[in-house]
Order: sequence, then C-alpha cells, then structure tokens
Amino acid sequence: MTRYAAVLFDWDGTVMDSTYSIASSIQLASADLELPVPSIQQASWVIGLSLESALYRAVPDLTAEQMPLFLERYRYHFMQRDPHIKLFDGILPFMGELRGRQIALGVATGKSRQGLDRVLQQVNLSTFFDATRCADETRSKPDPEMLHQLLAELMLEPEQVLMVGDTVHDIHMAANAGMDSVAVTYGAHDPQTLAKAEPTVMVDNVTQMRDWVLARI
Repeated sequence: MTRYAAVLFDWDGTVMDSTYSIASSIQLASADLELPVPSIQQASWVIGLSLESALYRAVPDLTAEQMPLFLERYRYHFMQRDPHIKLFDGILPFMGELRGRQIALGVATGKSRQGLDRVLQQVNLSTFFDATRCADETRSKPDPEMLHQLLAELMLEPEQVLMVGDTVHDIHMAANAGMDSVAVTYGAHDPQTLAKAEPTVMVDNVTQMRDWVLARI
C-alpha cells in the first residue's frame, strides 16, 4: 500500500464551499455585459482553470475587448459573497490531523495568488501550508506545471504525494504529473464526470476522505 508523505489540495470546491458563489458570479457578470448567461452547471465546470481561461470557456461569446470589464464585474459580484463563504465541515480538523502526523500540506489552485493569500488570511491559515501554487504563477490545470513546482519545493517524488480535488481538471493534472488523486464529489463536478477521469479513489464527503487518506500515511 502506498504511504504518502504529502497531500496537496485544490481550494475552491474542495477545501472551501465556494462553487455556487463562483458560478453565480460568472452568471451575474454575463448579465451585466448582456452576454448569454451560462447555466450553473456550465459555469461550475470551468472552476479550477485559470480565471481568464475559465471565463472564455463558460461564456463563449466573451471577447478579449470585453474581458477587462467582465473581470471587474465578476470580481465585484464574488467579493460581495466572499466574506460569507466557509470551509467545508471537517476539512480543517482533517488537515490538522495530517499536520500532526508530519504530513506536508500544499495547495494547488486555479485562484490567483492575490485571491489565495486573501482567503488564507481570512480563514487564519496564512502560515498553515508548506507550499502553494496558483494559476497566475504557472500554466493552467490540467497542465502539471504547478504540481512539478510543488514537488520540487517539497523535495518529494510524485508517488509520495496525493492530490485532492473536485474537478476533472485536478484529476487530469495529477495523472499528468504521475500522482495519485482523490476526487471529492461534493464540489463542482458530478460523480459521473469525475469517474470518467479515473481518479485513484472517489469520496462523497470529508469523513470518507479522512478515513481513506489516514489509512495510507
């Protein structure tokens, strides 16, 4: 049985219950610019990609000229919701258990560096993680660049590290890096979509994730 030395977490939809806030902010920004409004499912599918890549996919009629205003409106709507977004129940105690067992912890996210730093400060986790990478620092998921950089920083091999995420972008990124993955079904992508990406394991809640991971460290 594989014994992991580190666990890397996606953020939105995996650690933080932010899927609906992101998707609805995309919808509202689309309406502001009088663009076709994507469904919640369409807007949720792109979560985890770098922001501009996500917006072009979610709103195909969006032009490069419109992007600056769209970003301004998206950020406005998201910031209205941001103070009210919470961590998923049980995720912080679980990460604390990993920390207590000397497991290295990291974040591999589609958020910007500014966005991640802001939310880490907001939830008092600014110094909690050993390493973090954001979409504006590397190529967007599912490219494995951010995982390669995290592996180098942690001085670990892919087989020693587990990636946890809620989208196929996370699972494909892990596979591209030669890394095992946990797909959580409580985030942006549904179980059927996640299963097609062939994660190492799928879990429906934090308790199932905790039990599976702690048995392998």
